[in-house]
Amino acid sequence: RLAGAAGWIVGHARVTRELLAGLPDLKIVSRRGVGYDRVDIAGANDLGKVVCIAVGGNHESVADHTIALMLAVGHRFREVHNAMIGGKWSILLGSDLYRRTVGIIGLGRIGRSLARRLSGFEAEILACTNARDEAFAAQSGITYVTLDELLSRSDYVTVHAPLTSETRFIIDRRALEKMKPTAFLINTARGGLVDDAALLEALRGGVIAGAGLDVYLSESDPGMQEVTQALIELPNVIATPHAAASSREGLDRTNMVAARCVVGVLDGA
Repeated sequence: RLAGAAGWIVGHARVTRELLAGLPDLKIVSRRGVGYDRVDIAGANDLGKVVCIAVGGNHESVADHTIALMLAVGHRFREVHNAMIGGKWSILLGSDLYRRTVGIIGLGRIGRSLARRLSGFEAEILACTNARDEAFAAQSGITYVTLDELLSRSDYVTVHAPLTSETRFIIDRRALEKMKPTAFLINTARGGLVDDAALLEALRGGVIAGAGLDVYLSESDPGMQEVTQALIELPNVIATPHAAASSREGLDRTNMVAARCVVGVLDGA
């Protein structure tokens, strides 16, 4: 299907050097998402291909999804729903998001959109990021802290950092042990930011209370599939299949950004 194409709008497919080498007419690969981790950037550069991402298209959708995971795991929606299906209508006590402490790791577009939403819950917002914007922090009621302080103080820890060699497994066994036993971990960013095997152990052992997960290490490492399966079977985990950006509105926005990138490159913009 790509033979003879000058532009390729791509979602989750992996774009390898070998694939690009077999497409001499292809000038641009335009991801209808954000992040370059599924594209061999070095290969694209060597072969003279342009690679674009849909910046600004889906961060609002991911922020919405993050809030949904927080509420769902905090209020134990999965456990309650399954109990009701089984005929048990007893009330399971959940945890509020209202006036709780939320730690945001990474404060890019998604982290900022999330912070704006959290103001409606009157949450105390902590942030750990390499690029501090003091004006935004003052406007949004954000306190910058170290990672260790964020982990120890937060009722909800949510990860929104890019996946790099420095951030890989930023949430590992040590980090999980620093969290409150009543705290929840949310990951809608990238598999690989969280050590899923350590998270599984922590959830089974009561080190933390629960997790809301949209991304998994097994997406890039098939050998971790059994760990992913074990995670999503836990009653205190709310799981979605890397779908945070895939609202109707979010896809409309990212598809348009991706298409405009293709047109701009082919028109020589």
